[in-house]
Order: sequence, then C-alpha cells, then structure tokens
Amino acid sequence: MAITSANQLELLQTAEAVAREKMIDPSLVVEAMEESLARAAKSRYGSEMDIRVAIDRKTGRATFTRVRTVVEDEELENYQAEMTVEQAKQYMEDPQVGQQYIEEVPPVEMGRIAAQSAKQVILQKVREAERDRQYEEFKDRAGTIINGVVKREEYGNVIVDVGRGEAILRRNEKIGREAYRPNDRIRCYIKDVRREARGPQIFLSRTAPEFMAELFKMEVPEIYDGIIEIKAVARDPGSRAKIGVVSYDNSIDPVGACVGMRGSRVQAVVNELQGEKIDIIPWNEDMPTFLVNALQPAEVSKVVLDEDAERIEVVVPEEQLSLAIGRRGQNVRLASQLTGLDIDIMTEEEESARRQKEFEERTQLFMDTLDLDEFFAQLLVAEGFTNLEEVAYVDMEELLVIDGVDEGTAEELQTRAREHLEEQARKALEKAQELGAEQSLIDFEGLTPQMILALAEDGVKTLEDFATCADWELAGGWTSVDGERVKDDGLLEPFDVSLEEAQNLVMTARVQLGWVDPEDLEADEAEADETAEGEGGDETVKEAEA
Repeated sequence: MAITSANQLELLQTAEAVAREKMIDPSLVVEAMEESLARAAKSRYGSEMDIRVAIDRKTGRATFTRVRTVVEDEELENYQAEMTVEQAKQYMEDPQVGQQYIEEVPPVEMGRIAAQSAKQVILQKVREAERDRQYEEFKDRAGTIINGVVKREEYGNVIVDVGRGEAILRRNEKIGREAYRPNDRIRCYIKDVRREARGPQIFLSRTAPEFMAELFKMEVPEIYDGIIEIKAVARDPGSRAKIGVVSYDNSIDPVGACVGMRGSRVQAVVNELQGEKIDIIPWNEDMPTFLVNALQPAEVSKVVLDEDAERIEVVVPEEQLSLAIGRRGQNVRLASQLTGLDIDIMTEEEESARRQKEFEERTQLFMDTLDLDEFFAQLLVAEGFTNLEEVAYVDMEELLVIDGVDEGTAEELQTRAREHLEEQARKALEKAQELGAEQSLIDFEGLTPQMILALAEDGVKTLEDFATCADWELAGGWTSVDGERVKDDGLLEPFDVSLEEAQNLVMTARVQLGWVDPEDLEADEAEADETAEGEGGDETVKEAEA
C-alpha cells in the first residue's frame, strides 16, 4: 500500500489517481491520508495523544507532530494532550492559557492491521467526498429532464445510470405498463434530490405533470423563449392529458404553436409519453371561461362559480352529459385538476328541477311568514327576493316596481317581515338564555340572536368561549383528506359569515377581554400590508386574499 512509506511521492501519486477515478478534489484524498496516518500514530503512541500528520503537497513527505494545549490547573483532564502553565514553562517562555506546544515525533511504520484500518478511513472519506460531489451536481437539476441508461430493475423500480451517479424511477412513477430492459435509453423528469445517510438519492418521474411541461419546452421554442407560457397541466398518465397555454404575443396562436406543423411538435411529446392523448387548451383568466374550454369537446350551457367553496357548477344538455364526464369520469377529473376547482356537472333538466324546487320553497316561505297568497308570493320570488331580510330592509323603491304593489302595500309587506323577524329573534334569544348563554355574549356587537343560539347549542356560552374559537370553526372551510377536498361546517356558516368576518369578530372579542393589545394588532396589520405590497403590489395582495 502506498501509505506504508510516509515520505515517498507515492502518496501524492495515489491521491491523484484516486481523485481522477472518483472525479473529486485530490486535496480531499490527501486529507483522508493524513487522518489515517494520524490514527495509526495514535495506536502506536497512545490514543489520548493529539497526534497530527501533515503531508507536503509537493514532496509527499509526511510530518508527524504531537500537540499539547496549555490549560488552567483545575481544567487539566488529559495529561497526554494538555498541560498546565507551570508545566509549559519547561518548553515555552511566558506561556498563556490556550497556547499550543507542537513537537515533531518520529514517523511510524504501519503494520498490516494499521494499514488496513488506514485504507478503510481513506475509502470512507473518498465515498463521502464522492457523495457530496454527486449531491452538489444534481441538487440544482431538480425540475429538469435528464437522459439515462437503464441498469437494472428491482421490485418494479428502475435503477437508471445518469452519468456520475444512479437514480431511481419508482414503479408508481412509470407510465402505465412500461417495461425496460438493461441498457435501454430512458428520458425522465428529476422530481427530487435528497441528501441521505446512504448517499444522495435522485428520484425520477415520468408521470409528473411537470414532465409534460418540460417536454413541450424542449419541442416548442416559443415556450422556451417565454413567449408562450404553460399555465396548468393535468394528466392521467399514459391515457389522456390537458394543458392550458397562453401567449404573450398577439400574433402567435399558443395552441397552434404547441401543435406544430401537421402536429409534429405535439406528436413528439405524445410519442415520448407512450401515446398519451393531449388536449391543448387556451388559458383564460376568467375561470368559468377556461373551464368551458377545458371541458371540450363537450358543449356547456351554463356555468356558476362559487369562489369561497372553490366549486363550480356546470350545466350541459342531456346528450352532452356523458361526453362532458368522459370515460370513467376522466374528462371532468382532468378539467378539475386543470382549474383547481371541484366540478359538479348536471343536465339542463336537473338544473331546471332544482331551480323549480328553490322557487317553490321561497314561495312557501313568503306565504307562511307574510300571510300572502301564492300568486303574490311568486311575484316576490320572481323579482329576486330570497329571504325575509331582503323584504324587510330593502329600499321601498324595489318593492314598488312589482306589478300591483303600491306604497301602502309595500309598507305593509315590510312591517309584516320585520315583525316576523323580531319575533324569531326574541324566541332565539330566550332559547339561548335557557341554554346558558351569558350576557357578555348576548351584548357582543356583531352577533344576532340566531347566531347566539347556534353558538349556545354548540357549548359556546360566554364571550371567553367565543374568543377561543378559530375563524374556520365559525365560518367553515375546506380541508384536503387523502387528496380529496372535505367540507368543514362552521357554527355561523348558515348566516353567511365569511372567514374574514369571523376573524374580525374573534379578534374584537379578544381585544375586549384584554387578551390582545389593540396597538400590537394595528402594528401587525401594518407590517402584513407592507410585506404584501413588497411581494407584488396590489394585484398580488388581491390574489392572496382570494
């Protein structure tokens, strides 16, 4: 072994050979040799000694030194590597705590066991350096496409040679029933690069939506140049995909550019993805319009968007329903992924039946509460009135536009509506008090008697109880469970309390109770506004709020 003679040029030659082979810095190999020689010397002179080795980078000569540090008397623990100030006076003039006394010691000739141990140290250091080099090389390539050669397959996972390392394509990241043999060439998307104890792990994917986006970037120069942007991608790997594109140059058609002459560009991507059919859709900032495009080839009659719930209702003709849903729900599922909205599809007949049911329910409400005949109640519903509050507190001019309604009739309608609402509020308040609702909650501004009753029924009976509620507990919201959006019902959700209104109510309660300093609250809001403005101006703030 080259390191058995510490003063020969063989050390440097060995270090350079190993560094070339592993493509790492030769100095790292030399440092590993120095550490291995130091370990061998410690086994000879004593493990408690601080023995250090320095290899001359030009001559290859190894210098062995013993280091002893000057410490306070009471801190002396290791007599081989430390000494007191008095002891140091034998070797140094005016020694100070913290100084080191270095003396050269004779080099050691390593026996078989020591040489083997030194070899293991060097190999370990070289492996660590190689792993660091590999991680540094690939960490910045995450999110790009790489070409590799299949080495082997293990339990359905494909091990890929990517040049200076190995990567893994897991079986759930392969397209459909893809099968590879050793030495097959493969193109993948680098999904993640992680530094782990066993070395850097490079994870590949062929099913990621980003893989398709990167393939289009390679095939379509306008995307690479930024003239066309891919805004969204949704895939059912190996079967079908939808991709939303937008052009920032009015003279360039984004769909046509991605399709290419006679479909040459999109066909190149299709071939790489094992025949996956691709729908290229023009992007639109108006989400309902974009969804209509995304559901093609189905024709859409009507779209109703609920931004708070991130849901959208789509009405289609009866004969278009199966086309809109697609085989096994594929078309609507991809459109949902593309827009990020939950989609409810119904036929025109179903939507008409639902609207008729709502009309009848509202008509019956006005008949029962306002003591109206059916015809008059239907008139109110037809004019857009949906609840008693609208009738009671709307501007009288809006009632006077209804045929057959004069000023006296309008006043009588509003009087009846207000009396009924006041009676409902009185009953709700009495019931809430019976359940134990305290005056501190009843007097809190912003809560109606019906809201107080709903809170009391759920155990929120004091202002302190209310102040401990989270905003989503009051307003409701949506959470993701196993990849599906699940509705969380809020205590005040039936009263159309938004998340922002719930936040304001809770913070107001906390301020009244003295839990929060109003000045601190104002400072936090000002800081949040400044941060939002710095990150992208008014438009970014609006998007964040939405």
